[in-house]
Amino acid sequence: MSFASHHNASEKGEFDKPSRKKPMFPVNDRLRAYLKHHGREVKLPVAYRDLQRFTYSVPLKDKDGKDSLWETVVYDLKEWEFIREGLVKIYAILKTEGDLTFTKHLDVARIDYCAFGNSQPFRIRIVNKFNDNYDHYYIKIADASRVYGLELEHILSPNRITFLTHQQTLVEEHIPGIPGDIFIKTYLQDKETNRIRLAKEFVKFNERCFVRLLGDMRSYNFVVDITPDIEDFQYRIRAIDFDQQSYEGRKNLYLPQFFKENYPLVALTLEYLNKDSIEQYQTEERTMMAFRLASARYRMKELLDIMGKDNISTPEKIGQLSKELSDYHLKNPGLLRCHSMGQLVKQHLKVCLRKNLLLIPRLQSRFED
Repeated sequence: MSFASHHNASEKGEFDKPSRKKPMFPVNDRLRAYLKHHGREVKLPVAYRDLQRFTYSVPLKDKDGKDSLWETVVYDLKEWEFIREGLVKIYAILKTEGDLTFTKHLDVARIDYCAFGNSQPFRIRIVNKFNDNYDHYYIKIADASRVYGLELEHILSPNRITFLTHQQTLVEEHIPGIPGDIFIKTYLQDKETNRIRLAKEFVKFNERCFVRLLGDMRSYNFVVDITPDIEDFQYRIRAIDFDQQSYEGRKNLYLPQFFKENYPLVALTLEYLNKDSIEQYQTEERTMMAFRLASARYRMKELLDIMGKDNISTPEKIGQLSKELSDYHLKNPGLLRCHSMGQLVKQHLKVCLRKNLLLIPRLQSRFED
């Protein structure tokens, strides 16, 4: 995918925007069975609906005194003990497979709620009473789109994802990093920022999102993880919002390069990378995705078979996306035959990774099935 087309869109002001509000899709029985089989579905002591019973909330300001879009919630004392104890146990389930040995050192320092966005999450701050170190995790409504997005991220990206479900509740670990919008505003022009490595990572992130059809990766929906390396730094861009997994009908909404919020990163890429370098990094990322797919091919097949029969979008959006992807891939007929978003993801993975997968010997006889 050429970055030059985004440059033209910027000049014309023709940026794409995702749907204002995406509906929530329930977790069906087949997906629930998959989650149980792979250790994702466990009984939780506190459900999302329990956290909704707060008494009042106070707007939460950031360190600069600006509105953070989060509210700190307060509960009646009769509710609080049950919620506090349950949230500490959930943290133990998430981090130590339910080993409660260390929970006597833990407490709930704060619960924040965000009404902005589809998942309306609660953010739980767990503190170690011995040394005041704290960690976070999130409790959200279990949305099938988001569950598929988390699983695809776990299998196809370089990042492992820990999450749990129980009925209509979804628990996610905190993904550390600098929010993309803050990174662009604060760190992008820092003299210590290695712009070439950052541009390379943005190309790879752009490619990952497009191949597995993860949408709406505006700057505030991903984080930048910085790792010190020999004489310099390495960068990893990680998605943190998976609500828009295979929902929208417009192809460009699955390419982070087409969001105006990300244009500083696109401009950086155009400045520091030439066409050959961009194509090299795209190929590198597709090769790594092919190896990840090869190592988890049975789990991926199980997931995509379930996803292919699930309803996680509208017929209009499915038809639009199949047409746009087919046109982009030189009138590929297989994409036009897809009648669900799950089928589109499966076919798009085949189209994008075909050349890379056929280089892996153990997949040569199976890939065409």
